[in-house]
Amino acid sequence: MARYRALNCRRFPGGFSGWCNCQWLLLILFIASPLKAEPTLTFEQFYSKVSVLGLEFSDPVKQLSGKRIEITGFMAPPIKAESQFFVLTKMPMAICPFCSSDADWPEDILVVYLTKRQTFVQNNSMIKVTGTLEYGTWHDKETGFVSLLRLRDAQFSEL
Repeated sequence: MARYRALNCRRFPGGFSGWCNCQWLLLILFIASPLKAEPTLTFEQFYSKVSVLGLEFSDPVKQLSGKRIEITGFMAPPIKAESQFFVLTKMPMAICPFCSSDADWPEDILVVYLTKRQTFVQNNSMIKVTGTLEYGTWHDKETGFVSLLRLRDAQFSEL
């Protein structure tokens, strides 16, 4: 070990032990640096235009499609407890958005398909959801649910 140090750790002016200290510094910086976070999306970024002709998806949605993203929001009350999907909403909802009239349907929603079943949380708890973003009309044959915007292979955690 001493021979290794002698070969690789040369003394520099000012007492800096050159290469070995640089290696340790790089290792510490690598370990201490946070991992690159997923890109985030907000409810306000979903659409670039809302008109009588319909919704137009925003550039951020189009650019992030197929990529893993993070978004925060509230879990709408699920249709049934054993579902492997839920709807993420901008504001907490006290009732299931599917059980009320279409006049009460939330404008800004995101369907979340979980990788595996997780215990649902209270509708007033903010959650962070990570998953692969998809956009465009899609009909889920298993549930009959039609979505415009969704996350696949997702998981969530309470904030």
